[in-house]
Amino acid sequence: MGLFDQLAQTATSMLGQGDGKPDQLVQVMTQLLGKDSGIGGLNGLIQAFQKSGLSEIVNSWVSTGANLPISPEQVKQGLGGQLLQQLSAGTGLSPEACSSQLSSLLPTLVDSLTPEGKVPESNLLEQGLSLLRGKLG
Repeated sequence: MGLFDQLAQTATSMLGQGDGKPDQLVQVMTQLLGKDSGIGGLNGLIQAFQKSGLSEIVNSWVSTGANLPISPEQVKQGLGGQLLQQLSAGTGLSPEACSSQLSSLLPTLVDSLTPEGKVPESNLLEQGLSLLRGKLG
């Protein structure tokens, strides 16, 4: 099983327990992490959390060590209210439910996308995200 197969399986199984639509949340996240997203892809997501005072948390996801947890409130802080609203609208979840599910998904998602402790080249990341979208679509 490849990295993105594993990522899709992990993400959907983690979110399958909650309310809402897990596949849609994962799909919205893959769009968010794409190079043409409003946040600037994976690099932009990492920078948004760093600028929000959450460097230690997000850096742990990128590094090869253990992932620090993040609370739903910190997800909202890192993404900002407007982006969280957009993600919520794309999934049919309330902003609270969306941030709660993202608090479970983001550490594993970012960690899986940075297996060597660094952000991959954008072309490789984009190819992987396309594969992931295909698995969920």
